[in-house]
Amino acid sequence: MQRRQFLKSVAAFAGAVSCGSLLSNCATKAGKPNVLLILTDDQGWGDVTSHNNPRVHTPTMDRLAAEGARFDRFYVSPVCAQTRASLLSGRYHPRTGVHGVTRDYETMRADEVTIAEILKQNGYATAAFGKWHNGAHYPQNPNGQGFDEFVGFCAGHWNNYFSTKLERNGVEFKSKGYIADYLTDEAIRFIEKNKEKPFFCYVPYNPPHSPFQAPDAYFEKYKTQGMDDELACVYAMCENLDDNIARLLDTLREQRLTDNTIVLFITDNGPNTDRYNGDMRGRKGSPHEGGSRVPCFIRWPEHIKPGEVIKPIAAHIDILPTLVELLALPKPETKPLDGVSLAPLLADPNAEWPDRMLFGKWSRAGSVRTQRYRLIVAPDGVELYDMQNDPGEQTDISVSAPDVTKKLKDAYDAWWTDVSKDGFDPIPTSIGYDEMPEVVLSGHEAFLYPKIGDGISYHGKAGWANDWVTNWTSTKAYPHWPIEIVRDGDYEVSIDYVCAPENVGVRFRVEIGKASIGGHITEPHNPPHLPSPDRVKRKEVYEKEWKRLTLGTVRLARGKADLKIILDSIPGKQAMDVKAVRVKKL
Repeated sequence: MQRRQFLKSVAAFAGAVSCGSLLSNCATKAGKPNVLLILTDDQGWGDVTSHNNPRVHTPTMDRLAAEGARFDRFYVSPVCAQTRASLLSGRYHPRTGVHGVTRDYETMRADEVTIAEILKQNGYATAAFGKWHNGAHYPQNPNGQGFDEFVGFCAGHWNNYFSTKLERNGVEFKSKGYIADYLTDEAIRFIEKNKEKPFFCYVPYNPPHSPFQAPDAYFEKYKTQGMDDELACVYAMCENLDDNIARLLDTLREQRLTDNTIVLFITDNGPNTDRYNGDMRGRKGSPHEGGSRVPCFIRWPEHIKPGEVIKPIAAHIDILPTLVELLALPKPETKPLDGVSLAPLLADPNAEWPDRMLFGKWSRAGSVRTQRYRLIVAPDGVELYDMQNDPGEQTDISVSAPDVTKKLKDAYDAWWTDVSKDGFDPIPTSIGYDEMPEVVLSGHEAFLYPKIGDGISYHGKAGWANDWVTNWTSTKAYPHWPIEIVRDGDYEVSIDYVCAPENVGVRFRVEIGKASIGGHITEPHNPPHLPSPDRVKRKEVYEKEWKRLTLGTVRLARGKADLKIILDSIPGKQAMDVKAVRVKKL
C-alpha cells in the first residue's frame, strides 16, 4: 500500500466534535446535510451589489447573504492557489507546500487531508467543477484529494471560455458553450444524481479571472452604461456567475434539498483590476486589506438566522473545522489545523469571541490582521494601520505605536518560521499510477537551464499556466521536470510541439534518469494562434494546436529523477517549441 493511501485509510476518528450549539444538534434531524461550496476567481469584495456597488447586478449573491449570514471581515490569501489550499485543508498554505501559482509551486502535498476526503470518509458523494490550481497530477489532483468526480482544469487559468478543452477525471474532452454555464450544467447533473444521499459539491468557477471573455448579452448590458471594455467584461462575468448560482439554488429547490443543504459563497482574493472595492487599499496580490478581504455568505435554512452580520474576523482556514462541526461529524485525523470552527458565531453572532491574529504572505510581503490592526511586513520595513479608525490604510502608525508593532512583528516572524519549516523543495510529478496512466508534463511546469533567456525561454513573460518552451537556440540549454517513477515498467514517451519549416531537422533526446530515448523533427507544424473572443488584450499566452510526436518506449525504474529534453543539433535558427512531454505507463 502506498504511504499516502495508508495515511488516509487509517483516518481513525478520535471521537465526535463536542459543540453543543443548536447548529450541531440540528445537523442530524434530516439526515446528513449536503454542502454546496461556491468559489469564484478574482471577484473582489466590491463586486456584489449588496456591498454598496450599484453598477454590478448580483441579486443571487445578495440573496444568499440575506437568507443566511454575512461575514463582515472575511479573509483569504492575496492570490488563487494559496487560498484554495487553505480552504481545502484548514491550514495556512505554506504548510501544504503551496507557495506560488505556477511551475508546480501551486501543488499541495499529497498527504494533506482535504474537506473532500473527510466528507468522503463519512459517506458523502464528492465532486468538483471548475478550476483546481493545487496540482495537475495524481495524487495531488482533485481525484487524488478526495473528489469522486472532477470536471474542469487544474492550471491557474484557462485560455478560452467558449467551447473549450477541459478534463473529466484526467481525460481531455471539448465542452460546449460558455465555461461557467457548462460547469453549472455538470454541477446540476451531479446534484440530481446524488439527491438521495449526502453530497459535497465544490464549484470553483474561473471567471472573472482573465482573459476577459463574456457572452454578448451580458457584455453589451454593461457597455451601454458607458463602461470601458475591461470593467464591462468583469461585471458581465460576475452577472453571468450570479445567474448560474441561481440555477444551482433552483436545482436545490426543485429537488427539495434547500433546507438540508449548507450553501457557502466565497471568492479567492481581491479584484484583479483597479475597480470599486469599498475604498480599501490594494487589490489581488497585495498584502493590504483590498488584496484579501472578500465576500463570505453562508446559508442553511432553519439553522442559520437570515440576515445576520458576523463582525469578528474570520478566514479561509476556518471553513474545514466549521463544516466538521456544522455537520456533526466525528473528529477527523488531520495534520494540525490553523483554523477554528465558526459555528458558535453562526449560532450567535454576539457570542464571546477572543481576538486572534490572521497571517498572510505572498511573494516577499506578508501581513498580520487582528480585529483592530493590520501589520504589513515588507522587505524594506513594516507598516501598521489602525483598521477601525483608518480602514483605507492611509496613516502608518508603526512608529507611534511601537508596542503593537513589535508584538505583531514578533508573532509574524514566529508564524513564518513555523509554517515554512518543511521547506519548499519542488514536489516531483508522480508517473506510473493506475489512476493516471498518462502524465502530461506541461511546458509551464518546466524549469529552464541555465536560466530564462540564456538560449531558452517561455513564450510568455513568466511561464504562467498554458505557456510553453520556446526561443531554444542553444544545445547547452534545456527544460527539465522533477519526477518520481512509482512503478518499474515500460513507458511510452511523446512530445507536443510546433516547428517552423526552416527549423525542421532538430535532433534531441528525452533523458529520464539513466534512461534515454531519441527524437527527430521531420515534419513542420506552425499553425497560427487559435482565435480568442477577448474583450481586452490579454496578458496570458494564446493557444495553438500542437502536433504529437511519439518517440517510442523506454524502460523506467522506480525512483526520483529529472526528465530533460537535450538537444543534439539545431540545423535552423532554433529548435522546436515544446508544449508538453507525455509519459504513458504501458
